[in-house]
Amino acid sequence: MNPQLGYLGWIIIGALAGWIGSKIMGTDARQGVLADIVVGIIGALVGGFVTHRFFGDNLRNNSLLASFGVALLGSCIVIFIWRALSRNRNS
Repeated sequence: MNPQLGYLGWIIIGALAGWIGSKIMGTDARQGVLADIVVGIIGALVGGFVTHRFFGDNLRNNSLLASFGVALLGSCIVIFIWRALSRNRNS
């Protein structure tokens, strides 16, 4: 993520990305605000890894919107993996 945002900015971007990601993935009713924040922050890390690894993205050069997009992508990936693991456990 963009280093100029600072930790508070990262939490806010992570929370928004986690919330919108949960809306996109249809899990919004099952998780609360804290879970959205955690998923968003973990998602930002996952999204940063994925975009750097597969696209050579340098996250230090990203704008606020690009940082949000990366966090949103990562949030959706984290929610997808969480649902897949939860389904396997319940089967």
